[in-house]
Amino acid sequence: MASDPERLRRYWDKHADHYDEQMGFWDRRLFGDTRQWVCGQATGEVLEVAIGTGLNLRWYPDDVRLTGIDFSPAMLARARHRAELSGRELDARVGDAQRLEFPDDSFDAVVATFSLCAIPDDAAAVAEMRRVLRPGGMLLLADHVVSSSAPLRGVQRLLELITVPLGEEHFRRRPVNHVRAQGFTVRRQERFKAGIVERLAATCPAATGGTG
Repeated sequence: MASDPERLRRYWDKHADHYDEQMGFWDRRLFGDTRQWVCGQATGEVLEVAIGTGLNLRWYPDDVRLTGIDFSPAMLARARHRAELSGRELDARVGDAQRLEFPDDSFDAVVATFSLCAIPDDAAAVAEMRRVLRPGGMLLLADHVVSSSAPLRGVQRLLELITVPLGEEHFRRRPVNHVRAQGFTVRRQERFKAGIVERLAATCPAATGGTG
């Protein structure tokens, strides 16, 4: 099963060499300026969850202090290399978005772009993002989500018959539902390309106690 951790890690390690090329295609065709939109709003101590190969690094303000985690060591190695080439300081760690190894209230902002679609338990990941955010901190997300078009939703359902077993890639999720369920206040939200792309900025409520 794709949700087996080691199998999933191997899957993403295998894709690390070609990930930039694949995502570059979708950035041009579908996502547009979303990386800039998300990362440009980050301030202070920032955690990027599922940083991948570091495609977002160039879009952060110069004064943020950036920590990045990823499940794939091969992806993370490329992120470290990209940071070194750009002069960006990056604390890069192997980690699981569903069980973040940081204390409560550690960050001023948490960023995740095009990654909750591939995390087995996306609700747990959002709950962990809330836990490590300081009260009033910013949650900045972007992903491909379930389309607002019925025919396209049918296509997405068919795609998932292949992509979910293969690499835990979901096309019909709506992270904003988990965000609201966690008590965040959504400040900005945009959905476009037949509803397939959604990006949002939300503020974290007062802490109610961590999960460990």
